[in-house]
Amino acid sequence: MNIHRIQRVSKLTGLSRDVIRVWERRYGLLRPVRGQNRYRLYTDEDVSLLKYVRAELDKGESIGELAALGREELLARMHASREALEITGSPYERLLAELLGTLEPLDRVTFERKLNGAVVVIPFEEALHGILLPLQRRVGELWHDSRVTAAIEHYVTRQVQQKIFSVMNQMPVAEDGPKIVIACPPGEYHEVGAQAVAYRCRLRGCRVYYLGANVPITDLVKLCVEVRPALTVLSFPVQLPASEVDAVATQLAREVRPFSEIAAGGTGALAERKILEKEGMHVLEDFAKLDEFLSFIPARGAGHHRK
Repeated sequence: MNIHRIQRVSKLTGLSRDVIRVWERRYGLLRPVRGQNRYRLYTDEDVSLLKYVRAELDKGESIGELAALGREELLARMHASREALEITGSPYERLLAELLGTLEPLDRVTFERKLNGAVVVIPFEEALHGILLPLQRRVGELWHDSRVTAAIEHYVTRQVQQKIFSVMNQMPVAEDGPKIVIACPPGEYHEVGAQAVAYRCRLRGCRVYYLGANVPITDLVKLCVEVRPALTVLSFPVQLPASEVDAVATQLAREVRPFSEIAAGGTGALAERKILEKEGMHVLEDFAKLDEFLSFIPARGAGHHRK
């Protein structure tokens, strides 16, 4: 589930309901919304933040010092620590190894049972970055090394995509947040990274226009002119020819940049950083940078009329 009542948050974090309420009211660490029945509803991000704060307290930090940093700074530190953990060793290494072990030959029942069982019991944002994205990345590497077939790579990709879209479909439709257009450029059919960006933006209250893979730049520009987004994000998961990247960046700079910030992420964006930055595009090295960038979007004032 993506939205939790306080009893569930207490169970997931090990914190009492009284402590959760105090941290919310006194320190402003949480931002629950009210459901139709007036119950407070907390997001996966709230749950992850509470877990992070509790872990820091166990290390000897004080709640007063942590709260003084503010919610956004704590979230940035939480994401940075999660990314460091992915580099040094994930707590889901054993699960990932077990999932990969079911692919050749494919044991569909075991794969889906293990994956579904793991994703349902932890906050989705943790599942996304600890299980789904690493799984997708490793299967892509196996395919590249000819250790799994294209059919297996497509199967795993669809499983990951289903999980992301399923959670997004449960999220409330944002009506007043900044508009974000997200797409993959022409010739790019790998869209899991773009979907993860769409989820992160939706989770943070943005009005997301998700266009998916292989979007003609002319059509992307036409939509952007119509909706006037605050931010346009392109996902480059693999490196494209420099001439193609330059053509995309030049057209977006000329026709979209006047009214929208433009950002790009993925391995391909990092590889062609100079081309993109030359045209005034922001290169997002990781999801922490995306979160940091999103925190400034409301102040930019672009694309905030309702549509």
